Amino acid sequence: MSLLQEYFNDRNKVVKNLKLIFWTACALSLLIGFYGWFVRIVDGHIKANYGSIVTWGLWVAGYIYFIGLSAGSFLVSSLVYVFNYKKFERIGKLAVFTALVTLLMALLSIWADLGHMGRAWHVIVFPNFKSPMAWMIYLYSLYMLLIAVEIYFLLRYDFATGANNSTFKGKIYKLLSLGSKDSTEESKQRDKKVVKRLATAGIPIAILFHGGVGALFGVVSARPHWHSGLFPILFLLSALVSGGALLTLISSIFQQGWSKNKGVIIELGKMVLALLLLDVLFQVSEFLVAYRGGIPGHTAGFDLVLSGPYAWVFWGWQGLIGTVIPILLLIFPTRKSPLWVALAGLLIAAGIFGLRLNIVIPGLAVEEIHGLTSAIYSHRVDPHYFPSISEWALTMGIVGFGMLLFGLGEYFLPKHEEKT
Repeated sequence: MSLLQEYFNDRNKVVKNLKLIFWTACALSLLIGFYGWFVRIVDGHIKANYGSIVTWGLWVAGYIYFIGLSAGSFLVSSLVYVFNYKKFERIGKLAVFTALVTLLMALLSIWADLGHMGRAWHVIVFPNFKSPMAWMIYLYSLYMLLIAVEIYFLLRYDFATGANNSTFKGKIYKLLSLGSKDSTEESKQRDKKVVKRLATAGIPIAILFHGGVGALFGVVSARPHWHSGLFPILFLLSALVSGGALLTLISSIFQQGWSKNKGVIIELGKMVLALLLLDVLFQVSEFLVAYRGGIPGHTAGFDLVLSGPYAWVFWGWQGLIGTVIPILLLIFPTRKSPLWVALAGLLIAAGIFGLRLNIVIPGLAVEEIHGLTSAIYSHRVDPHYFPSISEWALTMGIVGFGMLLFGLGEYFLPKHEEKT
Protein backbone atom coordinates (compact mmCIF):
# COMPACT_ATOMS: atom_id res chain seq x y z
CA MET A 1 0.00 0.00 0.00
CA SER A 2 2.89 2.34 0.77
CA LEU A 3 4.32 1.71 -2.70
CA LEU A 4 0.98 2.64 -4.25
CA GLN A 5 0.79 5.81 -2.15
CA GLU A 6 4.36 6.67 -3.09
CA TYR A 7 3.50 6.25 -6.74
CA PHE A 8 0.52 8.61 -6.59
CA ASN A 9 2.54 11.14 -4.61
CA ASP A 10 4.92 11.39 -7.56
CA ARG A 11 2.52 13.53 -9.58
CA ASN A 12 4.86 14.11 -12.49
CA LYS A 13 5.16 10.38 -13.04
CA VAL A 14 1.40 9.88 -12.87
CA VAL A 15 0.68 12.73 -15.30
CA LYS A 16 3.32 11.38 -17.68
CA ASN A 17 1.73 7.94 -17.55
CA LEU A 18 -1.72 9.46 -18.10
CA LYS A 19 -0.45 11.11 -21.25
CA LEU A 20 1.07 7.82 -22.40
CA ILE A 21 -2.31 6.13 -21.88
CA PHE A 22 -3.97 9.04 -23.67
CA TRP A 23 -1.77 8.82 -26.77
CA THR A 24 -1.99 5.02 -26.88
CA ALA A 25 -5.80 5.19 -26.74
CA CYS A 26 -5.73 7.92 -29.40
CA ALA A 27 -3.62 5.84 -31.79
CA LEU A 28 -5.78 2.73 -31.31
CA SER A 29 -8.99 4.70 -31.80
CA LEU A 30 -7.72 6.28 -35.01
CA LEU A 31 -6.56 2.92 -36.33
CA ILE A 32 -9.92 1.30 -35.65
CA GLY A 33 -11.66 4.41 -37.00
CA PHE A 34 -9.98 4.04 -40.39
CA TYR A 35 -11.79 0.73 -40.79
CA GLY A 36 -15.12 2.27 -39.79
CA TRP A 37 -14.82 5.17 -42.21
CA PHE A 38 -13.65 2.87 -44.99
CA VAL A 39 -16.75 0.68 -44.57
CA ARG A 40 -19.02 3.73 -44.38
CA ILE A 41 -17.61 5.31 -47.54
CA VAL A 42 -17.42 2.09 -49.58
CA ASP A 43 -20.57 0.29 -48.40
CA GLY A 44 -22.73 3.20 -47.32
CA HIS A 45 -25.31 2.15 -44.73
CA ILE A 46 -25.37 -1.54 -45.64
CA LYS A 47 -23.16 -2.61 -42.74
CA ALA A 48 -25.08 -0.47 -40.22
CA ASN A 49 -27.71 -2.22 -38.09
CA TYR A 50 -30.39 0.47 -38.06
CA GLY A 51 -33.24 0.06 -40.54
CA SER A 52 -36.90 0.77 -41.16
CA ILE A 53 -37.98 0.67 -37.50
CA VAL A 54 -34.96 2.05 -35.64
CA THR A 55 -33.89 4.61 -38.21
CA TRP A 56 -31.43 6.45 -35.95
CA GLY A 57 -28.62 4.64 -34.20
CA LEU A 58 -25.24 5.06 -32.58
CA TRP A 59 -24.13 7.98 -34.75
CA VAL A 60 -27.17 10.12 -33.91
CA ALA A 61 -26.70 9.31 -30.22
CA GLY A 62 -23.04 10.29 -30.60
CA TYR A 63 -24.06 13.51 -32.31
CA ILE A 64 -26.31 14.72 -29.49
CA TYR A 65 -23.73 13.53 -26.96
CA PHE A 66 -20.82 15.48 -28.47
CA ILE A 67 -23.04 18.52 -28.99
CA GLY A 68 -23.87 18.38 -25.29
CA LEU A 69 -20.18 18.22 -24.39
CA SER A 70 -19.56 21.29 -26.54
CA ALA A 71 -22.42 23.34 -25.10
CA GLY A 72 -21.54 22.32 -21.53
CA SER A 73 -17.85 23.15 -21.94
CA PHE A 74 -18.65 26.53 -23.45
CA LEU A 75 -21.09 27.41 -20.68
CA VAL A 76 -18.44 26.49 -18.10
CA SER A 77 -15.99 28.82 -19.88
CA SER A 78 -18.58 31.59 -19.71
CA LEU A 79 -18.33 31.47 -15.92
CA VAL A 80 -14.76 32.74 -16.39
CA TYR A 81 -15.12 35.22 -19.25
CA VAL A 82 -18.59 36.59 -18.51
CA PHE A 83 -19.09 36.19 -14.76
CA ASN A 84 -15.38 36.49 -13.82
CA TYR A 85 -15.38 33.28 -11.76
CA LYS A 86 -11.70 33.13 -10.82
CA LYS A 87 -11.67 29.52 -9.57
CA PHE A 88 -12.01 28.22 -13.15
CA GLU A 89 -9.71 30.80 -14.73
CA ARG A 90 -6.86 28.31 -15.25
CA ILE A 91 -9.00 26.17 -17.58
CA GLY A 92 -10.95 28.96 -19.33
CA LYS A 93 -9.03 28.63 -22.60
CA LEU A 94 -9.07 24.86 -22.36
CA ALA A 95 -12.87 24.90 -21.92
CA VAL A 96 -13.38 27.01 -25.07
CA PHE A 97 -11.00 24.78 -27.02
CA THR A 98 -12.90 21.71 -25.74
CA ALA A 99 -16.14 23.27 -26.98
CA LEU A 100 -14.69 23.63 -30.47
CA VAL A 101 -13.20 20.12 -30.63
CA THR A 102 -16.37 18.39 -29.41
CA LEU A 103 -18.49 20.44 -31.83
CA LEU A 104 -16.36 19.14 -34.72
CA MET A 105 -16.79 15.61 -33.38
CA ALA A 106 -20.58 16.08 -33.26
CA LEU A 107 -20.73 17.32 -36.85
CA LEU A 108 -18.61 14.38 -38.02
CA SER A 109 -20.94 11.97 -36.25
CA ILE A 110 -24.13 13.33 -37.81
CA TRP A 111 -22.38 13.65 -41.18
CA ALA A 112 -21.68 9.91 -41.13
CA ASP A 113 -25.39 9.26 -40.53
CA LEU A 114 -26.49 11.11 -43.67
CA GLY A 115 -27.58 8.99 -46.61
CA HIS A 116 -25.57 11.17 -49.00
CA MET A 117 -22.71 12.77 -47.10
CA GLY A 118 -21.81 14.85 -50.15
CA ARG A 119 -25.14 16.67 -49.92
CA ALA A 120 -24.63 18.02 -46.39
CA TRP A 121 -24.38 21.54 -47.79
CA HIS A 122 -27.96 21.33 -49.09
CA VAL A 123 -29.38 22.08 -45.65
CA ILE A 124 -27.59 25.46 -45.71
CA VAL A 125 -28.38 26.40 -49.30
CA PHE A 126 -31.94 24.96 -49.39
CA PRO A 127 -33.19 25.30 -45.81
CA ASN A 128 -36.74 24.67 -44.65
CA PHE A 129 -37.18 27.11 -41.81
CA LYS A 130 -40.32 25.33 -40.66
CA SER A 131 -38.00 22.60 -39.44
CA PRO A 132 -36.03 22.98 -36.18
CA MET A 133 -33.14 21.20 -37.90
CA ALA A 134 -32.62 24.06 -40.34
CA TRP A 135 -32.46 26.56 -37.50
CA MET A 136 -29.99 24.37 -35.66
CA ILE A 137 -27.65 24.17 -38.65
CA TYR A 138 -27.47 27.95 -38.85
CA LEU A 139 -26.99 28.19 -35.10
CA TYR A 140 -24.18 25.62 -35.33
CA SER A 141 -22.48 27.68 -38.02
CA LEU A 142 -22.80 30.88 -35.99
CA TYR A 143 -21.66 29.07 -32.84
CA MET A 144 -18.59 27.58 -34.56
CA LEU A 145 -17.61 30.97 -35.98
CA LEU A 146 -18.06 32.59 -32.58
CA ILE A 147 -15.89 29.99 -30.82
CA ALA A 148 -13.16 30.25 -33.46
CA VAL A 149 -13.05 34.05 -33.13
CA GLU A 150 -13.14 33.84 -29.32
CA ILE A 151 -10.21 31.40 -29.29
CA TYR A 152 -8.29 33.73 -31.57
CA PHE A 153 -8.72 36.70 -29.24
CA LEU A 154 -8.00 34.54 -26.20
CA LEU A 155 -4.64 33.55 -27.68
CA ARG A 156 -3.80 36.46 -30.01
CA TYR A 157 -1.44 38.08 -27.47
CA ASP A 158 0.36 34.76 -26.92
CA PHE A 159 0.61 34.16 -30.66
CA ALA A 160 1.94 37.67 -31.31
CA THR A 161 4.64 37.39 -28.62
CA GLY A 162 5.50 33.77 -29.41
CA ALA A 163 5.87 34.51 -33.12
CA ASN A 164 9.23 36.13 -32.36
CA ASN A 165 10.75 32.73 -31.53
CA SER A 166 12.66 30.98 -34.30
CA THR A 167 11.44 27.52 -33.22
CA PHE A 168 8.88 25.42 -35.06
CA LYS A 169 6.27 26.41 -32.49
CA GLY A 170 7.16 30.06 -33.10
CA LYS A 171 6.45 29.62 -36.81
CA ILE A 172 3.09 28.08 -36.00
CA TYR A 173 2.33 31.02 -33.69
CA LYS A 174 3.24 33.44 -36.47
CA LEU A 175 0.77 31.68 -38.78
CA LEU A 176 -1.98 31.62 -36.14
CA SER A 177 -1.47 35.27 -35.23
CA LEU A 178 -2.87 36.19 -38.68
CA GLY A 179 -0.31 38.94 -39.03
CA SER A 180 -0.96 40.58 -35.66
CA LYS A 181 2.23 41.88 -34.02
CA ASP A 182 0.77 44.03 -31.26
CA SER A 183 2.00 42.59 -27.97
CA THR A 184 1.39 45.58 -25.75
CA GLU A 185 -0.52 45.39 -22.48
CA GLU A 186 -3.17 47.69 -23.96
CA SER A 187 -3.85 45.23 -26.78
CA LYS A 188 -4.14 42.42 -24.25
CA GLN A 189 -6.81 44.36 -22.34
CA ARG A 190 -8.67 45.07 -25.60
CA ASP A 191 -8.66 41.35 -26.38
CA LYS A 192 -10.19 40.60 -22.97
CA LYS A 193 -13.05 43.01 -23.65
CA VAL A 194 -13.70 41.39 -27.04
CA VAL A 195 -13.65 37.93 -25.44
CA LYS A 196 -16.18 39.01 -22.83
CA ARG A 197 -18.54 40.30 -25.53
CA LEU A 198 -18.18 37.13 -27.57
CA ALA A 199 -18.66 34.88 -24.55
CA THR A 200 -21.75 36.85 -23.54
CA ALA A 201 -23.22 36.53 -27.03
CA GLY A 202 -22.35 32.82 -27.04
CA ILE A 203 -24.41 31.97 -23.94
CA PRO A 204 -27.85 32.35 -25.58
CA ILE A 205 -26.56 30.71 -28.76
CA ALA A 206 -25.29 27.66 -26.84
CA ILE A 207 -28.58 27.46 -24.94
CA LEU A 208 -30.65 27.87 -28.10
CA PHE A 209 -28.89 25.32 -30.25
CA HIS A 210 -28.66 22.60 -27.61
CA GLY A 211 -32.13 23.32 -26.30
CA GLY A 212 -33.09 23.13 -29.97
CA VAL A 213 -31.71 19.60 -30.16
CA GLY A 214 -34.00 18.68 -27.29
CA ALA A 215 -36.87 20.45 -29.02
CA LEU A 216 -36.12 18.49 -32.21
CA PHE A 217 -37.01 15.34 -30.29
CA GLY A 218 -39.68 16.89 -28.09
CA VAL A 219 -41.86 18.16 -30.95
CA VAL A 220 -42.19 14.69 -32.54
CA SER A 221 -45.69 13.91 -31.28
CA ALA A 222 -45.67 10.58 -33.14
CA ARG A 223 -43.01 9.38 -30.68
CA PRO A 224 -44.51 9.66 -27.17
CA HIS A 225 -41.20 8.65 -25.57
CA TRP A 226 -39.74 11.96 -26.79
CA HIS A 227 -42.83 14.15 -26.74
CA SER A 228 -42.15 16.13 -23.58
CA GLY A 229 -41.78 19.79 -22.74
CA LEU A 230 -38.94 18.86 -20.38
CA PHE A 231 -36.69 17.60 -23.19
CA PRO A 232 -35.02 20.97 -24.01
CA ILE A 233 -34.30 21.49 -20.28
CA LEU A 234 -33.05 17.93 -19.82
CA PHE A 235 -30.70 18.30 -22.79
CA LEU A 236 -29.25 21.53 -21.42
CA LEU A 237 -28.84 20.13 -17.93
CA SER A 238 -27.13 16.94 -19.08
CA ALA A 239 -24.91 19.07 -21.34
CA LEU A 240 -23.67 21.00 -18.31
CA VAL A 241 -23.11 17.73 -16.42
CA SER A 242 -21.20 16.04 -19.24
CA GLY A 243 -19.23 19.17 -20.22
CA GLY A 244 -18.14 19.80 -16.64
CA ALA A 245 -17.30 16.11 -16.14
CA LEU A 246 -15.17 16.04 -19.28
CA LEU A 247 -13.29 19.13 -18.16
CA THR A 248 -12.37 17.48 -14.84
CA LEU A 249 -10.77 14.66 -16.81
CA ILE A 250 -9.03 16.89 -19.35
CA SER A 251 -7.73 19.22 -16.64
CA SER A 252 -6.08 16.26 -14.92
CA ILE A 253 -4.18 15.32 -18.08
CA PHE A 254 -3.34 18.63 -19.78
CA GLN A 255 -1.80 21.92 -18.60
CA GLN A 256 0.55 20.15 -16.16
CA GLY A 257 -2.29 17.91 -14.99
CA TRP A 258 -3.50 17.90 -11.42
CA SER A 259 -0.08 19.03 -10.17
CA LYS A 260 -1.22 22.53 -11.24
CA ASN A 261 -4.99 22.10 -11.63
CA LYS A 262 -5.84 20.40 -8.33
CA GLY A 263 -7.99 23.23 -7.03
CA VAL A 264 -9.84 23.59 -10.33
CA ILE A 265 -10.57 19.86 -10.52
CA ILE A 266 -11.94 19.79 -6.97
CA GLU A 267 -14.19 22.80 -7.66
CA LEU A 268 -15.40 21.27 -10.93
CA GLY A 269 -16.23 18.11 -9.02
CA LYS A 270 -18.46 20.05 -6.63
CA MET A 271 -20.27 21.76 -9.48
CA VAL A 272 -20.72 18.55 -11.46
CA LEU A 273 -22.08 16.73 -8.39
CA ALA A 274 -24.77 19.39 -7.86
CA LEU A 275 -25.73 19.36 -11.54
CA LEU A 276 -25.76 15.56 -11.65
CA LEU A 277 -28.12 15.34 -8.68
CA LEU A 278 -30.42 17.89 -10.33
CA ASP A 279 -30.28 15.91 -13.58
CA VAL A 280 -31.25 12.72 -11.73
CA LEU A 281 -34.19 14.58 -10.17
CA PHE A 282 -35.45 15.67 -13.59
CA GLN A 283 -35.05 12.19 -15.06
CA VAL A 284 -36.92 10.60 -12.16
CA SER A 285 -39.68 13.20 -12.67
CA GLU A 286 -40.00 12.08 -16.29
CA PHE A 287 -40.48 8.47 -15.24
CA LEU A 288 -42.95 9.30 -12.44
CA VAL A 289 -45.12 11.52 -14.64
CA ALA A 290 -45.21 8.93 -17.43
CA TYR A 291 -46.15 6.02 -15.18
CA ARG A 292 -48.60 8.06 -13.10
CA GLY A 293 -50.38 9.06 -16.31
CA GLY A 294 -50.43 5.44 -17.44
CA ILE A 295 -50.77 6.25 -21.14
CA PRO A 296 -49.46 3.15 -22.99
CA GLY A 297 -47.68 5.16 -25.66
CA HIS A 298 -45.77 7.10 -23.02
CA THR A 299 -44.82 4.13 -20.87
CA ALA A 300 -43.83 1.76 -23.71
CA GLY A 301 -40.48 3.49 -24.30
CA PHE A 302 -39.72 3.64 -20.59
CA ASP A 303 -40.55 -0.06 -20.29
CA LEU A 304 -37.84 -0.79 -22.86
CA VAL A 305 -35.41 1.36 -20.88
CA LEU A 306 -36.18 -0.13 -17.46
CA SER A 307 -36.91 -3.79 -18.18
CA GLY A 308 -36.52 -4.39 -21.91
CA PRO A 309 -33.49 -5.20 -24.04
CA TYR A 310 -31.91 -1.85 -23.15
CA ALA A 311 -32.22 -2.27 -19.38
CA TRP A 312 -28.51 -3.07 -19.06
CA VAL A 313 -27.69 0.38 -20.50
CA PHE A 314 -29.90 2.11 -17.93
CA TRP A 315 -29.12 0.08 -14.80
CA GLY A 316 -25.48 -0.80 -15.50
CA TRP A 317 -24.01 1.81 -17.81
CA GLN A 318 -26.01 4.95 -17.06
CA GLY A 319 -27.15 4.11 -13.53
CA LEU A 320 -24.29 2.31 -11.78
CA ILE A 321 -21.22 3.41 -13.73
CA GLY A 322 -22.38 6.89 -14.73
CA THR A 323 -24.37 7.93 -11.66
CA VAL A 324 -24.08 5.90 -8.45
CA ILE A 325 -20.30 5.34 -8.40
CA PRO A 326 -19.43 8.96 -9.33
CA ILE A 327 -21.84 10.34 -6.73
CA LEU A 328 -20.17 8.19 -4.07
CA LEU A 329 -16.72 9.33 -5.23
CA LEU A 330 -17.82 12.97 -5.06
CA ILE A 331 -19.50 12.65 -1.63
CA PHE A 332 -16.99 10.60 0.35
CA PRO A 333 -13.44 11.81 1.25
CA THR A 334 -12.32 10.85 -2.26
CA ARG A 335 -13.89 14.19 -3.32
CA LYS A 336 -10.71 15.87 -2.04
CA SER A 337 -8.44 13.89 -4.35
CA PRO A 338 -8.08 15.17 -7.94
CA LEU A 339 -7.35 11.60 -9.06
CA TRP A 340 -10.73 10.29 -7.84
CA VAL A 341 -12.60 13.41 -8.97
CA ALA A 342 -11.12 12.99 -12.46
CA LEU A 343 -12.18 9.33 -12.44
CA ALA A 344 -15.69 10.41 -11.41
CA GLY A 345 -15.68 12.86 -14.33
CA LEU A 346 -14.70 10.08 -16.73
CA LEU A 347 -17.49 7.82 -15.43
CA ILE A 348 -20.11 10.59 -15.58
CA ALA A 349 -19.13 11.53 -19.14
CA ALA A 350 -19.39 7.86 -20.14
CA GLY A 351 -22.72 7.52 -18.34
CA ILE A 352 -24.24 10.49 -20.18
CA PHE A 353 -23.47 8.69 -23.44
CA GLY A 354 -25.60 5.81 -22.15
CA LEU A 355 -28.33 8.36 -21.42
CA ARG A 356 -28.16 9.59 -25.02
CA LEU A 357 -28.51 6.03 -26.29
CA ASN A 358 -31.55 5.56 -24.03
CA ILE A 359 -33.12 8.65 -25.56
CA VAL A 360 -32.61 7.83 -29.23
CA ILE A 361 -33.10 4.08 -29.54
CA PRO A 362 -36.02 3.15 -27.21
CA GLY A 363 -38.04 6.05 -28.63
CA LEU A 364 -37.83 4.43 -32.07
CA ALA A 365 -37.98 0.78 -30.97
CA VAL A 366 -41.63 1.00 -29.87
CA GLU A 367 -43.84 -0.50 -32.59
CA GLU A 368 -46.21 2.06 -34.06
CA ILE A 369 -48.20 -0.75 -35.68
CA HIS A 370 -48.47 -3.68 -33.30
CA GLY A 371 -47.20 -6.92 -34.84
CA LEU A 372 -45.41 -5.26 -37.76
CA THR A 373 -41.95 -6.49 -36.80
CA SER A 374 -43.15 -10.11 -36.53
CA ALA A 375 -45.13 -9.95 -39.80
CA ILE A 376 -42.09 -9.05 -41.91
CA TYR A 377 -38.94 -11.15 -41.65
CA SER A 378 -36.01 -8.79 -42.20
CA HIS A 379 -33.17 -7.57 -40.04
CA ARG A 380 -34.11 -4.07 -41.22
CA VAL A 381 -37.54 -4.47 -39.60
CA ASP A 382 -36.24 -5.29 -36.15
CA PRO A 383 -36.88 -3.14 -33.07
CA HIS A 384 -33.96 -4.69 -31.15
CA TYR A 385 -31.16 -2.54 -32.48
CA PHE A 386 -27.55 -2.96 -31.46
CA PRO A 387 -24.74 -1.08 -33.28
CA SER A 388 -22.64 -3.05 -35.73
CA ILE A 389 -18.87 -3.38 -35.54
CA SER A 390 -18.42 -0.77 -38.27
CA GLU A 391 -20.68 1.68 -36.40
CA TRP A 392 -18.61 1.30 -33.22
CA ALA A 393 -15.39 1.53 -35.24
CA LEU A 394 -16.37 4.77 -36.94
CA THR A 395 -17.43 6.28 -33.62
CA MET A 396 -14.10 5.29 -32.09
CA GLY A 397 -12.42 7.00 -35.03
CA ILE A 398 -14.28 10.22 -34.23
CA VAL A 399 -13.19 9.92 -30.59
CA GLY A 400 -9.60 9.34 -31.75
CA PHE A 401 -9.81 12.42 -33.98
CA GLY A 402 -10.97 14.49 -31.02
CA MET A 403 -8.16 13.12 -28.86
CA LEU A 404 -5.65 13.98 -31.57
CA LEU A 405 -6.89 17.58 -31.65
CA PHE A 406 -6.62 17.76 -27.86
CA GLY A 407 -3.07 16.44 -28.01
CA LEU A 408 -2.06 18.94 -30.69
CA GLY A 409 -3.70 21.69 -28.69
CA GLU A 410 -1.68 20.67 -25.63
CA TYR A 411 1.52 21.05 -27.63
CA PHE A 412 0.79 24.21 -29.64
CA LEU A 413 -1.53 26.25 -27.43
CA PRO A 414 0.16 28.40 -24.76
CA LYS A 415 -0.10 27.25 -21.15
CA HIS A 416 -1.92 29.36 -18.61
CA GLU A 417 1.28 30.67 -17.08
CA GLU A 418 3.15 31.39 -20.29
CA LYS A 419 3.86 35.04 -20.94
CA THR A 420 6.08 34.67 -24.00
